Amino acid sequence: MNGHDRITAALKGEKPDKVPVMLHNFLMAAREHGVTMEQYRNSPKAIAETFISAVEKYRYDGILVDIDTVTLAGAVGVPVDFPVNDAARSHDGNLNDLNDVFSLKPPRVGDYKYIQIWLEAVRMLKDHFKDEIYVRGNCDQAPFSLASMMRGAQTWMLDLMMGTDEQITALLEYCTEATTQFIKLMAQTGCDMVSNGDSPAGPAMISAEMFEKYALPYEQRIVAAAHSAGLPYALHICGNTDIILELMKKSGSDAFELDYQTDIHKIYNLFHDSATFIGNIDPSGVLALGSTDDVRKKTLELLEIYKNSNRFILNAGCAIPPTTPSANLKVLIETARNFR
Repeated sequence: MNGHDRITAALKGEKPDKVPVMLHNFLMAAREHGVTMEQYRNSPKAIAETFISAVEKYRYDGILVDIDTVTLAGAVGVPVDFPVNDAARSHDGNLNDLNDVFSLKPPRVGDYKYIQIWLEAVRMLKDHFKDEIYVRGNCDQAPFSLASMMRGAQTWMLDLMMGTDEQITALLEYCTEATTQFIKLMAQTGCDMVSNGDSPAGPAMISAEMFEKYALPYEQRIVAAAHSAGLPYALHICGNTDIILELMKKSGSDAFELDYQTDIHKIYNLFHDSATFIGNIDPSGVLALGSTDDVRKKTLELLEIYKNSNRFILNAGCAIPPTTPSANLKVLIETARNFR
């Protein structure tokens, strides 16, 4: 089996020949390839070559093509800061009054420069790897998260308490359209899978009841958009998601990429025979700051829990820091390759 075969098998619940590995390593890969984040985000060629170099060095199975967490936000008018050596970020929303949502023009995310760069990079990677390496085209933020960026996180939390259902629904509908547009555009690149992040919808920010009302229905719709395009879908939420795992399952996602803070036994019990789990080594405490022995130990612990399920893809629980030692990443992959 090649990398594409292994991940495809895991998503179907079929047994791969070795534990498949898909890395959320764009920050580390860019640094190791010798490009700044400014160079990376502005060049499809630099993005593609960054991942090609990383795959050649580490021999992993699946590429998660990511640029930052604010590209969709920028595409709908949120002010974005572009540091030279860090991923782009946003600080303030662009919708100062929630009532202004009713005067928004329909989103056209394909007009945004960085969306097109992202799409072209995925096309280049698929053209290079064909069906040898699995290519996951991440599509940035799910609707709830995008709404949070448009209003500003603190203001959005207040909106959920004080805004009208009509206002909140109108903004979430707008954000769902923007996210769906990106998914449809990404599907045209030939990528093997799409995904979104929805971390502001996690329990660290809102209750399970709010998640069910304001995040889940829109996650279900973007999952349906991916499936309509013929692609499997992965949902990522950071933090401890223990209390919303059963609700997340209702999204219809084919895979869930979850943080190390979520109870791995709960994940296994809920998903091991119905949805693929992607994760969930601690990217900072273990991969970036731990020893090679720490990495090996934590990886073996995770693999042992999932040894009786085919629905598993090894990754960190979130983006791997750029300062992660190369030796630690090699041990992660070596441990997976040798696990029986």
